[in-house]
Amino acid sequence: MAQLARLALKISALAVVATSLAGCSFLGINFGMAQMSDKECMMRAMYFESNRSSPDGMLAVGTVVMNRLYDSRYPKSVCGVVGQKNQFAQGVLTKPMTDSGAVLASQVADQVLRGARHPGVQNAQHFHTAGLRFPYDNMFYVLEAGGNEFYEKRTR
Repeated sequence: MAQLARLALKISALAVVATSLAGCSFLGINFGMAQMSDKECMMRAMYFESNRSSPDGMLAVGTVVMNRLYDSRYPKSVCGVVGQKNQFAQGVLTKPMTDSGAVLASQVADQVLRGARHPGVQNAQHFHTAGLRFPYDNMFYVLEAGGNEFYEKRTR
């Protein structure tokens, strides 16, 4: 019985540690992503990657997330796509959403997860801050929205 109590205590302690590590990786497990819904991960991508007052920009970012989700080269969950290393804003899954842009992100995330897409994004799976240009000849720009420029990578 005492052994069972010690095991229960160890499991409880591990659960407390796991909860306190939300957003961190421990033994290869990302506890933050495991606790988030597709909607929250989508909201966070849109909130941190677009002009928070721009539904158009949020919809465009959400469309890129979904374009990646349906491509075999990317993770198979919204949180997996958004949490992929060096792909979205640093801290996207851990920073607090502190202003009214979170309400808009929630509304637009619902729309995206129900099938809404920004028609201007087309098949784009990439974007960067508007106004920047890169000398690569495989970047085909399709849209500027929410402070970002969206592009497809294609061969000529």
